[in-house]
Amino acid sequence: MATLKNQTTCPYCGVGCGVNTTHDDQRIIAVSGDEDHPANQGRLCVKGSALHETTAMEGRLLKPRVDGREHSWNTTLDTLATRLEGIIAAHGPESVAMYLSGQLLTEDYYVANKLMKGFIGSAHVDTNSRLCMSSTVVGYKRAFGGDLQPCSYEDIDHAELMVLVGSNAAWNHPILYQRMVAAKNTNPDIKVVLIDPRRTATADLADLHLALKPGTDALIFNAILAALAERNALDADYIDAHTEGFDAALSAAQTSAGDLAQVAREADVPLIDLEQLVDWFCSTERTLTFFSQGINQSSSGTDKVNSIINCHLATGRLGRPGMGPFSLTGQPNAMGGREVGGLANQLAAHMDFSQSAFVGRVGRFWQAPNMATREGYKAVDLFEAIERGEIKAVWIMATNPLVSLPDANRVRRALEKCELVIVSECMANTDTLELADIVLPASGWSEKNGTVTNSERRISRQRGLVPPPGDAKHDWWIICELAKRMGYRDTFDYASPAAIFREHARLSGFENNRTRGFDISGMAELSDLAYDSLKPIQWPVNEQAPKGTPRLFADGHFFTPSNRARLLPVTPQAPKQQPSSEYPLIVNSGRIRDQWHTMTRTGRAARLLQHHAEPFIEIHPDDARRFQVEHLQLAELQNELGRYRGRIRITDQQRPGEVFIPMHWTRQFTQTGISGSLFAPEVDPFSGQPESKQGRATLKPLHMCWEARLLVREERSIEDHWWTRVPLNHCTSYRLADTEAVENWRDWCESHLGVPSLWLDDQAHKRFRAAGIHNNRLDWILLVEPSAELPDLAWLDSCFDVEIDLDTRRQLLDAKAPGEQATGAVICSCFQVREPDIISAVIEGADSAQALGEQLKCGTNCGSCVPELKELVKVHGVEKSA
Repeated sequence: MATLKNQTTCPYCGVGCGVNTTHDDQRIIAVSGDEDHPANQGRLCVKGSALHETTAMEGRLLKPRVDGREHSWNTTLDTLATRLEGIIAAHGPESVAMYLSGQLLTEDYYVANKLMKGFIGSAHVDTNSRLCMSSTVVGYKRAFGGDLQPCSYEDIDHAELMVLVGSNAAWNHPILYQRMVAAKNTNPDIKVVLIDPRRTATADLADLHLALKPGTDALIFNAILAALAERNALDADYIDAHTEGFDAALSAAQTSAGDLAQVAREADVPLIDLEQLVDWFCSTERTLTFFSQGINQSSSGTDKVNSIINCHLATGRLGRPGMGPFSLTGQPNAMGGREVGGLANQLAAHMDFSQSAFVGRVGRFWQAPNMATREGYKAVDLFEAIERGEIKAVWIMATNPLVSLPDANRVRRALEKCELVIVSECMANTDTLELADIVLPASGWSEKNGTVTNSERRISRQRGLVPPPGDAKHDWWIICELAKRMGYRDTFDYASPAAIFREHARLSGFENNRTRGFDISGMAELSDLAYDSLKPIQWPVNEQAPKGTPRLFADGHFFTPSNRARLLPVTPQAPKQQPSSEYPLIVNSGRIRDQWHTMTRTGRAARLLQHHAEPFIEIHPDDARRFQVEHLQLAELQNELGRYRGRIRITDQQRPGEVFIPMHWTRQFTQTGISGSLFAPEVDPFSGQPESKQGRATLKPLHMCWEARLLVREERSIEDHWWTRVPLNHCTSYRLADTEAVENWRDWCESHLGVPSLWLDDQAHKRFRAAGIHNNRLDWILLVEPSAELPDLAWLDSCFDVEIDLDTRRQLLDAKAPGEQATGAVICSCFQVREPDIISAVIEGADSAQALGEQLKCGTNCGSCVPELKELVKVHGVEKSA
């Protein structure tokens, strides 16, 4: 079988890294960073490096299903068209909705938006980008007249001050973070400031960390704006020539944040640190301000975005190298989805429902018979309308709202009541798929063919490398085939994604006349060959900029009616969800280093679950004492909406009174670990983005009578205990625990697993171990302990891949090979370097992360583990010197 090489784009975060692939005509064999791609210049993070480990056919959705039964595509699509048409006839077009994803390709997004808003006539089309970037969209539109991110990654190389606010780039945008590290190594005079309640891995690069009170970000930037005026650091010429609204914005800033000492008290940061930030911002022209979910996921996220932009407009710091307000996008194609109108308040090509002229223009271009004329429901409102019964049918594509939306239990109730739930998905097991009436198997990353747009407006090709497995089809094909069955054959008769892209590009230039910033009309006539070979390029791409545009607004021209940028008056608002005597803890949620969203893909790669294998609760030592919980003990967060169980991780990098939980775990991976269960559906009034960074809860310890590790060849359903599931290379691992004792473990094994082939029952130490072996192959092994200290899994996992001889049988119940010690946690996932090996190297003389990299390779690929390496050097280097 011939081996092929190709280039594509990573499907994870918004950095948009280029990927080199080695593959045959059935599978991806290996991946590496594309040195020619300007986004990553050859580097990949650990998730990107493991892409080929997530593309196996096992676990894929292969056949369409209707009401639980498999059918052909013809039958399934005919049924879908009939049911949708029946609902529309009975209840009107606004009784149907779509919920899309920033992981769809632009071409998929385009035809979905076109079908719903132009032909069915419903604007109830929203996307999970509502949960991560919609406050930025509104902030940019209010300031610039369009959803226009002005900067480029190359600005990092020119900056003299980098401010990261609400962004743990070291874990969430690791390739960009490494570019920041490289810039500071080249120029040590660069100053880096982190503004974040938690001391995250990103703080390793920071000269200054402001661990502010959650929700006070706008107060900080209002203080900067007021100080800029007080210290004569404004660019008066730029303000006069290119902006409007400055006086009102400054007045609001002075009113709320004119006294630095008062701001420091309200934000709970040292005054000396706040003064240092203000000094650097006032005196440094080349300032880049990066912001991400810590800003966006707020009930006042839009105002926070504008408070940042105000400071840059007041100093003229945008449109030139090394400066600007830079939104770090969360998803691989969140920006592409916004380009084609994936949000409920948008139309395609950066038009929206605010002007009837926009509606008419898009309708004329599409020749749409049923053009929607008003914006639809945003995500939270959409699922509330489903629960009310107002929306009768919802089509969910490439996302998992039962996990990612706030008040997750309510979302589940809504979908359970919905008359028709359609789910397009590439994986066979997701929480949302369990509630689907019609299931549509979609192509996955290595099979999809189209374009994505990253955080710097760079359009890149995601190429189909292997055919979809089974009967899986591309999303654009599924949508178009349905449209044809609903009577719209001529307008959805696309031969390829290239044809859809050309139409998308033509619409971007249609009656534009430089009134809209998004314009890729220069690519409207791309041939199929040119599309296939398209190199990464930043929009706008048109007659004036045929080779793309590295940064926007260099000419001071904006896309507001006056062509001036707007400064907005911002009055800082506290988060809606506040702690109380009943629920005294503030709950923050977010991503972790090696996982992505709801783990449907990254959860398939064994090495990506070695850094954090189960849900956890990070808590300050003071709160651990207050709530009487111990490190690594299981505990439960609970409030009026739901509960979340995880393992306690005590750290002084967390502020007292606040806890952090990861957003990734689902019912496919644990019993009670959905972070969305704790967050109320409080949203920003302008963007509709939920407040997912500040919930509230109380905490109680779970006093487990026993804990166990169960490894099985075939997955099992074990719902009568607390559990988490972790796929390994040769088996599946479950971690089990319960507050109730098991009276007879042999009986338990027979009931859940089968008769043990060998066992050890040490009742004096509350320890039980047993294994099931069939035809000299290990089927399962159970290791029960009285505490959380359980054996390492590497050797046991390997036993599922070999015949079990007599010597191996003797070692199984010891849970390790002869002479083997517990191997410890994996710190560097890229090169599988474990903590004990790193500690040994430090004790033997490796005195820096660089030295450890030279000796063990750890930290030399994506660099995400470097902060942890430095911490181990700090701790165990001290031990050595002592």
